[in-house]
Amino acid sequence: MTIKFCGAAQEVTGSAHLITLDSGYQILLDCGLYQGRNKEMQNFNETWYFDPKQVDCMILSHAHIDHSGRVPKLVKDGFNGCIHSTHATRSLCSIMLLDSAKIQERDAEYHNKRLKKKKKSKKKPKQPLYTGKNVTDAMNLFVGYAYERWFRISDEVEVFFRDAGHILGSASVTLRITEKNGKQTMLGFSGDIGRPDRPILRDPLPMPEVDYLICESTYGDKDHRGKPGEEEKFLRIIKETCIEKRGKLIIPAFSIGRTQEIVYMLDQMETAGVLPKIPVYVDSPLAVNATTIFGAHPECYDNDLHEYMLLDDNPFGFNDLTYVKDVALSKQLNYSHEPCIIISSSGMMNAGRVRHHLYNSIENKKNTFLIVGYCSPNTPGGMLKNGVTSLKLYGERKQVIADIETMDSFSAHADRQEMLQFIENQKKGLKKLFLVHGEKKTQEKFTTFLNKNGFKDVVIPRLGQEIELA
Repeated sequence: MTIKFCGAAQEVTGSAHLITLDSGYQILLDCGLYQGRNKEMQNFNETWYFDPKQVDCMILSHAHIDHSGRVPKLVKDGFNGCIHSTHATRSLCSIMLLDSAKIQERDAEYHNKRLKKKKKSKKKPKQPLYTGKNVTDAMNLFVGYAYERWFRISDEVEVFFRDAGHILGSASVTLRITEKNGKQTMLGFSGDIGRPDRPILRDPLPMPEVDYLICESTYGDKDHRGKPGEEEKFLRIIKETCIEKRGKLIIPAFSIGRTQEIVYMLDQMETAGVLPKIPVYVDSPLAVNATTIFGAHPECYDNDLHEYMLLDDNPFGFNDLTYVKDVALSKQLNYSHEPCIIISSSGMMNAGRVRHHLYNSIENKKNTFLIVGYCSPNTPGGMLKNGVTSLKLYGERKQVIADIETMDSFSAHADRQEMLQFIENQKKGLKKLFLVHGEKKTQEKFTTFLNKNGFKDVVIPRLGQEIELA
């Protein structure tokens, strides 16, 4: 049996790991889109480290685009097996992948229009990575399952989903593989590990014990700020920006999970009477649709949210909150001078409506950009976190005059202590631990941390590396 690391190897996006059994049966764990500007990765989304036609089935840990975003291309390029996921993941993918297809199509159209204006350009016309038709074909292959139940995907393999507490429907994946010679191997994939004591979702649950574990490592070198301080800091930033400076607080946030968590926190502040009387806009059609799906999956909620809903039956809506789908209203927000909060995707500011807010608002000292999660270093969000003084946006150089604040405590990714807690039960019988979904420097620090805490055989695989499991 082998594992080939086909994405998110010494990188934080593009998750994809291929399991090949001795019988030749192939299982793809995740099929994510690379999001970033690393020149070495510029062709990643168009190419494969395997033949899609040869993959027998796919298992999807959760719906985030860096884990699911190439599924339609996989189908377009010949994959025709089942895509196994939780029910909520399937629901979210139905809107997220269509949104991603629209982005691919718009990007190609924009590129080709510019190409026509440059008559002597040697560049070739760009084709979208995939289209809405490819998404429809992919969704027809999805099969949904509940948590905490073993289900069989082949004569040799059973699968078990357990709540990972990361986003709605996220799961760790455990494979029980019984090969024809009778040998049984337990293989685990953490997916993205969520955080305990976060709003909306249940806490992540440790996986069954496995022989081999593929584990994320995004925040393997950090400990997040605790919850008690985050609401206080968030409220302070709101008051300083919107009341004292009379500016806009712009929060780049992923449409799935982060947006709903921020809206829920604002809803609680409004219910408690501490939120200033200012307009709040969720400027993302995808986030609007995703919030509807959140409402349709209460089986994923934690007890605190169920209890809060006894006081407020709509935890994702209050009087001063407006969900913006219309493009015209979104454009009005760019030019409006009213103090307000704008929550807009994407979280790394590398796509979506938030790029227009960045372009129009970054040079105003009244405004604040609040970055609430991980950003790849080469994205606008990552560059702002690292203190750049200017950004190139839509061909123009913009000075960073607005305030930049960060709150990593909003992250849906576990920190190093929380990840250690999640995998602590694996220490005794684990033969090998593979770190994925993290930058190499972070993974090296996390390896040292794990070694000190009793994990001996920790491997940081390279992109494209294939490892045989003894």
